[in-house]
Amino acid sequence: MATFSDKKVKKIVATNGAPAAIGPYSQAVSYGGLVYCSGQIALDPTTMEIVGEDAAAQARQVMSNLGEVLKAAGSDFSKVLKCSIFLDSMDDFAAVNEVYGAYFLEEPPARETVAVQTLPKHVLVEISCIAAL
Repeated sequence: MATFSDKKVKKIVATNGAPAAIGPYSQAVSYGGLVYCSGQIALDPTTMEIVGEDAAAQARQVMSNLGEVLKAAGSDFSKVLKCSIFLDSMDDFAAVNEVYGAYFLEEPPARETVAVQTLPKHVLVEISCIAAL
């Protein structure tokens, strides 16, 4: 654990309930009462294979993975402050929005949704978030 000048402690969050990092990053980092969750894609945490052939199915796996990371950090969807959604195509906006919205029925977090040229492993959606602990 790293300690910064204001004496708050940086803690790496890791869980087997979500896919292992596929690069030099952590599933999440908590610091100062917040948890910063790395982007999740539609990987099955057990097989590390892509789940779902369409954006809605992939979004369900992504949200499941994010939920597991939040849980491991001591948080949950009700404490999410901000999400970033990355889509392979804005044509999938409505489908992903419907899945995403089911997790935030009251007091939804701030967010942005952007289309990007390519996502890791050529998935259709990636979502990251920041939440309170």
